[in-house]
Amino acid sequence: MKKILTAALIWAGLAGAAAACPNYELGAGEAYDASGRQLYEQRRFNVIAGGDNYIWDCKYIRPGTDQGAGYFPSAPDFRFFLSDMGPYKLEISVISECDAALLINTASGNWYYDDDDNGNLDPKIVLTRPANGQIDIWIGTYDGEYCDAALYMETFRK
Repeated sequence: MKKILTAALIWAGLAGAAAACPNYELGAGEAYDASGRQLYEQRRFNVIAGGDNYIWDCKYIRPGTDQGAGYFPSAPDFRFFLSDMGPYKLEISVISECDAALLINTASGNWYYDDDDNGNLDPKIVLTRPANGQIDIWIGTYDGEYCDAALYMETFRK
């Protein structure tokens, strides 16, 4: 009986760890509708960067981009419903007071991660063919710290 109880506790702990990963099903802190044309003028969104979930402990998230460290919240910081993105590429960047990291799940279901491509220890991801639909964005940090940050989104003609 003791072995069964121990196994159940271990299983519950593993399930809890998986639940602590970034998860777009949790809803977002802020949600916006935006068209490619509206984002042709850069938009800024303030946020606190950081989180408790180490990205590489999350087995279902495997970004096809950078492989650096990063700690993120469970729920997305932002959710955008994008439309009319056809003629545009989308630049998503962060400027922060610490070593920020960026995690994105696109409408196509692809995961993207970046740590330093915006310079000064800040992230930037450029989606060259952004899909219309829901995009979820997490602003984390490289080392698990928390700091003030700003998300910037802007489109450019292809």
